[in-house]
Amino acid sequence: MITTIRLLTRFQRKSHVILNKNKKPDSVVYNEDSEQFDAFLKPYSTSVSAPVIEPTDLTGWKQKGAHSVNARFQARIDELKTAYQKMMKELEDNQKVYQASFKFEPVIGKTYHLYHHPERGLFLSILSPEECQFDFEGSYRLDADQTWSRIDS
Repeated sequence: MITTIRLLTRFQRKSHVILNKNKKPDSVVYNEDSEQFDAFLKPYSTSVSAPVIEPTDLTGWKQKGAHSVNARFQARIDELKTAYQKMMKELEDNQKVYQASFKFEPVIGKTYHLYHHPERGLFLSILSPEECQFDFEGSYRLDADQTWSRIDS
């Protein structure tokens, strides 16, 4: 058992000597990949007596970048809000037309007119506003995906 410990100790001493032979001082720039001293190739100073490298102030650049990114995100949020409001208006129109009473099966691509009757409520008709005396609510076209599109403002 003592022999084994001495062997390990010798091995550790030997490896320590090898590491010390390969170790370069901190002030020496040695590239282990190319196995050469390449301080002259570096884009920065490697000498201990060289001037201190101070990072530039990036606060202005960061603020400008953050401002432009925030503006871009805000524009995208505004686009999404507009799209959402448009979709909600379309949903409201579709609910209004589908809740209205009508006694016919609408044909895709045809225009129909929505009216409000004081006693019967909303109803859908093929009669144009000029031909009907009830309160006109709007004109709608049935699309291929079974949604109603308002065709007047």
